[in-house]
Amino acid sequence: MSNADRDRIPRDPASDYTREMAAKRADFLREKTGAALHHVQGYTFDPGLLPGNIENFTGAAQVPIGIAGPLRVNGEHAKGDFFVPMATTEGTLIASYNRGMRVLAESGGITATVVKRSMQRAPVFMFQTAREARDFGEWITEHFDGVRAAAESTTRNGRLVEIEQYALANMMHLRLNYTTGDAAGQNMAGKATRAACEWIRETYPGHPKYMLSGSLDTDKKHSAINTLRTRGRRVVAEAIIKKDVLARLMRVDTQALFRARQVSNAGALLAGSAYNGPHAANAIAAIFIACGQDVANVAESHAGITYAQLLDNGDYYWSVTLPSLIVASYGGGTGLPTQRECLEVLGCYGTGKADKLAEIVAATVLAGDVSLGSAVLADEWVTAHEQLGRNRP
Repeated sequence: MSNADRDRIPRDPASDYTREMAAKRADFLREKTGAALHHVQGYTFDPGLLPGNIENFTGAAQVPIGIAGPLRVNGEHAKGDFFVPMATTEGTLIASYNRGMRVLAESGGITATVVKRSMQRAPVFMFQTAREARDFGEWITEHFDGVRAAAESTTRNGRLVEIEQYALANMMHLRLNYTTGDAAGQNMAGKATRAACEWIRETYPGHPKYMLSGSLDTDKKHSAINTLRTRGRRVVAEAIIKKDVLARLMRVDTQALFRARQVSNAGALLAGSAYNGPHAANAIAAIFIACGQDVANVAESHAGITYAQLLDNGDYYWSVTLPSLIVASYGGGTGLPTQRECLEVLGCYGTGKADKLAEIVAATVLAGDVSLGSAVLADEWVTAHEQLGRNRP
């Protein structure tokens, strides 16, 4: 097909973010596909807000939003009871999170802790031999201050804190770790790292070739290195669940729950699962959609480790560690009207709020895991979906 023969999506380079242009694109799709697009066109915000968020804007996806809570968080940044907006089309999900939140609230709440912050870009420099790559790595260590100055010249909020080195064949993979304030920071890290690499290429003898990403940053992909080294925020949510509360609300004994945890751990190990708990991705995806996060980051953010202890008094310690939780309270999609409203429900819109949002997300994951894990054990999983999770005429 020649370029002249292609059906071109309507665009106006001078004024593309208007209701008129969105309507023209919708009419174009109606003509080409026969789809009506009444609901896609039924949005309430000004398209003029969208430059930097989307191209070829045509309408909006209306995903139902429910509220779960109150979620009681004893965090360093999130303190108190929160009502959590969750966008989903899966029946039973909100009800399940509500139930887990009640159990945890009646047990004293969830303690949440942000342990580490780190966002990466991972360029790779290429040489003729492994020894040249090794020598280059030594030079990078000696010239860290110069690399940092070049990187930080591109950003007000990003800070280069570490450069990891991984030698492979005749290449040196670098993993530049940044703190990024309240932004998720992938684009910030990319721009800063390109500036750093250009400085390195110009300054280092021989002016080595490089690729801006050698895939060691594993952007929007799960990886073992992120589990170990952190990407985004490393967050721990933990709680001690009282034995009598679990029995009364979930109809589950803590000893049986602990035995089930060992079985589930073995199954997750057998499967090679990125997460050994019940379903971190459900909470993260639902909050991400409601609150304007980059939903593709669920690929990294859902990975984690559940750890539990049966205490001597019969109570149950349950924790979730999310080593690659990527959230933002500023920038990206957070400022769009619907998403900003949902963040405001949590008190998490604007600067200084990303750690608070991370604590709330991790606490919500724990609540969902408590509920689903107990439902499976009490044989209430299928019946709950039968009651709430099926569309009926």
